[in-house]
Amino acid sequence: MGKNKEAAFGAGCFWGVEGEFMKIKGVEETEAGYMGGKTENPNYDEVCTGKTGHAETVHLKYDPDEVSYGELLDAFWGMHNPTTPNRQGLDMGSQYRSVIFYYSEEQKKQAEKSKQEQQEKLGGRKIVTEIVPAGRFWRAEEYHQKYKQKNKGKFF
Repeated sequence: MGKNKEAAFGAGCFWGVEGEFMKIKGVEETEAGYMGGKTENPNYDEVCTGKTGHAETVHLKYDPDEVSYGELLDAFWGMHNPTTPNRQGLDMGSQYRSVIFYYSEEQKKQAEKSKQEQQEKLGGRKIVTEIVPAGRFWRAEEYHQKYKQKNKGKFF
């Protein structure tokens, strides 16, 4: 497991995003949490106010021999609407923004290229996805981890 790399994405409510990434062969580990804000050790209630600046984020570890970063980017674009600022479906607020947190210059380059390719496919609708350096990841409360898996049939 020493060869695993990490990635982090915000694409709306982390419950659904984590569930989608868990389906991808080569994604070894997922965690729901918060990234991109200014508050130390934020909790869900604080993040929901929008005042901490954090995005609901899924941090993952993946095996690059089984899945490429480019494939993770393709999955990211396919699981949300990157043209709606601070909103995914009924979820509204800056914590639901579309964001790619990169861990290396190579990830940054791939993310920017991927965003440009997606923009060309969309034509007139502007992609609002942020591409920013990964900062500190704060793991969300335990009840948010693997939420869809724990609550099958309940809400989804």
